Amino acid sequence: MMQTLTPFNWVLVNACLQFAGWGVFSILLAEVLRDSYHVLCHQVKWLAKWHNKHHAVYRRDLSIISLQAYQESQLYHDIFESSLLVVVLAVIALLVNQIGLWLGVAYGCSFLFGASVRYSQGKIDTDYNHLPGPLQIIPSVWWVNRTYHWRHHFDDVNAYYSGVFPLVDKILGTALSLKGKTVALTGASGALGQALAAELLKHNAKVVALTTNPEKLAPHTNLKVLSWQLGNEAELKQSLEKVDILIINHGVNVYNSRTPQAISSSYEVNTFSALRLMDIFLTTVTGPQAKATKEIWVNTSEAEVSPALSPLYELSKRTLGNIVTLKRLDGDCVIRKLILGPFKSQLNPYGVMSAQQVARGILFWARRDYRNIVVTINPLTYVLFPLKEATTWLYYRIFSK
Repeated sequence: MMQTLTPFNWVLVNACLQFAGWGVFSILLAEVLRDSYHVLCHQVKWLAKWHNKHHAVYRRDLSIISLQAYQESQLYHDIFESSLLVVVLAVIALLVNQIGLWLGVAYGCSFLFGASVRYSQGKIDTDYNHLPGPLQIIPSVWWVNRTYHWRHHFDDVNAYYSGVFPLVDKILGTALSLKGKTVALTGASGALGQALAAELLKHNAKVVALTTNPEKLAPHTNLKVLSWQLGNEAELKQSLEKVDILIINHGVNVYNSRTPQAISSSYEVNTFSALRLMDIFLTTVTGPQAKATKEIWVNTSEAEVSPALSPLYELSKRTLGNIVTLKRLDGDCVIRKLILGPFKSQLNPYGVMSAQQVARGILFWARRDYRNIVVTINPLTYVLFPLKEATTWLYYRIFSK
């Protein structure tokens, strides 16, 4: 016979779950408090005075300018920050009177211990996000690695504030800075292209409008119009070398046609041209910091998982989406997918969203470092696409090299 749990066992299980719940909360709270203090260090002058010692100690390869300067930065920034964090967490644990909260205090003490060792002994091997050397991998999504944190020092000091988990950056929209970035955009003369260019300019980006219809674009100080032709993507390589973010947004919709010409046109524009541009751009991801700053955004559309009432549009976009998933496995640079629902444009005059709404949605989620950006009114896409992407990624991960 199966032995039933006694009341004591249930109490024990409940106590363990309660401790674990408060413990996880306390660690997240510690990270939010620590990163919020970091934000204040960039906004409050008297805090910035001490915090700047931390920034001043590193070269672009994260090597330190001198051991003495490094130890001073540990004293005036890391030790002070960790001590303040431990005190605040201890006060909260005492006031709330939940034993699980002391896990957060212990978590804070680990930062204080590491900073104290670095200050007293000058050891940098525990300063994981500041270890010197070239950047080997792309910025991580759910935790802060060296590449992610490098951007805080040398890309935009008023972004990328998070230290371990990028929760605060995702809340504030500082997980990707567009300030000063050079962004190349195909399909720039279309409805979404023009809306995206306008939104990017609002975020102080420099836009290179790649278009086959340059006469449709109005002049702007930070907008450079570059004409190109389908099939001549290789001619753009020199221009793309100076680009930080490439947004592949051009496309064609043949609607209900299924002629050989329609098939060829759909795949050539929607799939093969986009892939050629990706491959050319990936050859420009060179140098010690390129993995931190170079990105590709690909408009694969909602047609990856939903009908678009245009079979060839769906087929060509799904092919593009699958190959993008495959290319992501190489980790050459950040590659984002734009999964967009129907918006009003020349390709879709019956769209229910406006191009401006979609452009704002894309940048809202991109600035929070979402790699799959879904902007649609169809609730099923928010369920179906993650499932499709996760299973496809896993299949490609197992069966391709």
